Amino acid sequence: MSISAIYILDVKGKVLISRNYRGDIDMSAIEKFMPLVMEREDDGQLAPIVQTDQATFCFVKVSNLYVVSSTQINANVTMVFSFLHKLVNVCSEYFKELEEESIRDNFVIVYELLDELLDFGYPQTTDSKILQEYITQEGHKLEVAPRPPMAVTNAVSWRSEGIKYRKNEVFLDVIEGVNLLANSSGNVLRSEIVGSIKMRVYLSGMPELRLGLNDKVLFESTGRGKSKSVELEDVKFHQCVRLSR
Repeated sequence: MSISAIYILDVKGKVLISRNYRGDIDMSAIEKFMPLVMEREDDGQLAPIVQTDQATFCFVKVSNLYVVSSTQINANVTMVFSFLHKLVNVCSEYFKELEEESIRDNFVIVYELLDELLDFGYPQTTDSKILQEYITQEGHKLEVAPRPPMAVTNAVSWRSEGIKYRKNEVFLDVIEGVNLLANSSGNVLRSEIVGSIKMRVYLSGMPELRLGLNDKVLFESTGRGKSKSVELEDVKFHQCVRLSR
């Protein structure tokens, strides 16, 4: 994924904030964005991707704002949209609601966030809790600029250093859901089980926690030996998980 620029537009298409990361696109190219969006919306063919001869725009609409990215290369669109939604979530956590008034009242904070979220068009630090440790809404009042936390430059970007608890505890929640599609005769057309394992961790410092999956009931019912590993399909792990261990 490589984003050339980020724009935040009002409902009329006026640029409230823009940030050029790579310098490979004329920033005035955004002027063609809103007319194309309005034209396609009138034709009932509106899509979250708009292409012009100068750039490809991907956008999400939040309240009365358009959050738009532009690129010239064949970027991973899924990751681009994932980043745009992450940007919206980070701004919402800072300003409670992302709208035109909150953007106008917090220009400096938004520019600081855009500088930290992307570096030369590539995602950098997107964890709002880490960002809030050194980008504060009262930052301009401080005589000494706050130092970035170690989590920004450390390999562990999802956890701050110096965390201490009186009691070390780990809580696991297993959440499962069943999706079923049946026809009028009652025959099952499609079925799937979707599950997630959520952890609430109260461990001091930077511990290494080893967890294993035990499917003893399935092994015994199918006659497989204990040495067989658990089969996993369509699994997504948090970035803190190291599968090589």
